[in-house]
Amino acid sequence: MIELEQAMQMARERGLDLIEVSAKSRPIVCRIMDFGKYQYQQEKKARQSKAKRSEVKGIRLSLNIAKNDMGLKAKKSEKFLNEGHKVKVEIVLRGREKAHGNLAKQKMEEFRQLIPIATSIEYGPAKYPRGFSMMIVKSAEQKKEKKDENQ
Repeated sequence: MIELEQAMQMARERGLDLIEVSAKSRPIVCRIMDFGKYQYQQEKKARQSKAKRSEVKGIRLSLNIAKNDMGLKAKKSEKFLNEGHKVKVEIVLRGREKAHGNLAKQKMEEFRQLIPIATSIEYGPAKYPRGFSMMIVKSAEQKKEKKDENQ
């Protein structure tokens, strides 16, 4: 246990700051370190945790979409999934198309089959007033494999 004055003197000699870590414990715990560097590291950690959040990306299909257009949208959604985002796939039905919900569900399943990476459906295809939607996420095995590759 070091007295406060002695600790302050040690910090001044090293050109660092005396920082109180835990005021509630007895004796009070302090640390000798560069406070500016500590603040920078805490901000950097906070920025990294914000960057890792996943977003929901949207892909919109129509009932009479061509195969090649669906393939392009599947590649785009695969890219989003590889980046760690969720993909919300929507089919907007207009007018008389609303009577053909079964075709819309088939189109959504066909779209999911075009995505080569293993995916799981978080929800859907669910009906909403303008059509159908479903949420696709990368499966747990794929996430685990990617984590293992990075280590």
